[in-house]
Amino acid sequence: MDELSLITLFCHIDDFCKAFKMKCNQNLIEDDTQSKHWWTTRESRLCDSELITLAIVFHNSNYRTFKHFYLHCVCEQLQGHFPGLVSYKQINKLMKRILIPLFAFQYALQGDPTGIGFIDSTVLSVRQICRASSHRVFKKVAKKGKTTTGWFYGLKLHLVINHKGEILSWMLSPGNVDDRSPVPALMKGLWGKLFGDRGYISKKLFEQLHEQGIQLITKLKTRMKNMLMDTVDKTLLLKRGVIESVNNKLKSQCQIEHHRHRSIPHFMINLLSGLAAYSLNPVKPTIKEVFNNFIG
Repeated sequence: MDELSLITLFCHIDDFCKAFKMKCNQNLIEDDTQSKHWWTTRESRLCDSELITLAIVFHNSNYRTFKHFYLHCVCEQLQGHFPGLVSYKQINKLMKRILIPLFAFQYALQGDPTGIGFIDSTVLSVRQICRASSHRVFKKVAKKGKTTTGWFYGLKLHLVINHKGEILSWMLSPGNVDDRSPVPALMKGLWGKLFGDRGYISKKLFEQLHEQGIQLITKLKTRMKNMLMDTVDKTLLLKRGVIESVNNKLKSQCQIEHHRHRSIPHFMINLLSGLAAYSLNPVKPTIKEVFNNFIG
């Protein structure tokens, strides 16, 4: 990332953090019993805006681990932009405090519904399946699940995007949860047509979404009766692979999946910053030509 892009990103994040902090302070209840000692009130050398910027920039870099990114890129090349840099051990502790503002920032980056949505889930493996029994960090939340490629141990990321490749909503679930279960909650506040694969075929789900003003469109299974489908719907259904391209970009470029997590808060920060980095990227998988035909 060049210098101008880095400054632009920081200003964007800093403006959001100031507005978010002001909004939070308006709704907080004062606690007169809070200690007023200097060690509880002094500010860190790195503000929340700087920490969020570093977390997002990492996902747009070529570094595979945040440690190497921080030590070899930030401390050596970006020290002039971040004069209050601390040790790697200290910044790991500081990162935990940006979980809530980072979640709010990523939510603010979500796209607008356009009447066309694509839904899919992707695996977030947190440990090799053969070592699942010895894993402790995600013991209470991760589960064993099975996909077309085999068994895994971890979580599932359920994702809904529009035709422009923008993230509309997302949800995490244990690895053994049916892909159809989170759909009504994911589609809350959305409208139009939703395209999914055969894993979302369900009469009950179709009726639930219909009550929410959403039409679920999927491919038919081999033994199901063929039904007439609009030509545009058929074309859009063939373009459903756009969400698989988004999942691939989130994993390969934004690095939302790896086995090095040492705590759940750090896992969430890695996921949120990866989603934010993707949302800020101007180059996304799109199907504009088909959508123009749809509205024409």
